[in-house]
Amino acid sequence: MKFIFILSFFCVSIQVVIAQKVKDTLDTPNGKMIIYENRTWEYLEDINFDGVLNDYVHNYFVNDSILNFQWPWNNDLCYSSNRKNDLLKLNDTLWTCLTDSVYSDFVMPFDGKVTSRYGYRRGRYHNGIDIDLQTGDTVVAAFDGKVRYSKYNKSGFGNLIVIRHYNGLETFYAHLSELLVVPNQWVKAGDPIGLGGNTGRSYGAHLHFETRFYDAPINPEEVIDFKNKRIVDENLFIHKGLFYPGAAPSFSAAKTEAYYRIRKGDTLGHIARRNKTTISQICRLNNISSNTILRLGRTLRVR
Repeated sequence: MKFIFILSFFCVSIQVVIAQKVKDTLDTPNGKMIIYENRTWEYLEDINFDGVLNDYVHNYFVNDSILNFQWPWNNDLCYSSNRKNDLLKLNDTLWTCLTDSVYSDFVMPFDGKVTSRYGYRRGRYHNGIDIDLQTGDTVVAAFDGKVRYSKYNKSGFGNLIVIRHYNGLETFYAHLSELLVVPNQWVKAGDPIGLGGNTGRSYGAHLHFETRFYDAPINPEEVIDFKNKRIVDENLFIHKGLFYPGAAPSFSAAKTEAYYRIRKGDTLGHIARRNKTTISQICRLNNISSNTILRLGRTLRVR
């Protein structure tokens, strides 16, 4: 009798939240499934999911009342914040791990030739990387995460999949011929998510791939070494310099080192600007703090 009461209360609660009648519930290996009268379904854990997969990044912005960045979980909008977050206002450098001991995998979304890079192109900014493929080729998830968006997009992407990841990023996979995953589905790096195609504003079969942070585009080559088919570094340092339109990668895929000898009058800020890097990056590379006294003649690694 107690079980019946709980189930009844549970069903009433669900109806209030989503305004649909619950026909049945089903226990599955992936959790409790809610089945509605219109033959649609979803998992209980998805109903109130807030979209937070990286607590560190989320808490940083929640505690910053000035920036007030939002990144809700929305299955109907490809940009869930309506692109209201201005990442050029970011004053700090955030550190996030692209892969770690728990979510350690990265897989190229498709192993093909890069045909167009991030940057200014034909009078507008191209916010991703284009990878050549044939219609029907299998496209896979780059990192572990959860599918936020999977449907046809009328703004030019065609069939589009957006996955939110534990590392704080979202990845976009556009112009697909078929969608193999649904919103709120968990995926692992390397899982098939769609088939390559030529849908939307596209002039030949290819994968348009984007990396975004709070809906703002980041040059995918900041994250992925497309030549060697691996991530550039397991650590990603997020700062406003990444979000200037058409920004080039802050370091090459070869990741060559660079050094600077301290001169009279130098400050960390001056050295960072001169070498197109950040104070926090210099401090990290040299194991110093922003308050360290700079001694003439000392050599600092800047890249």
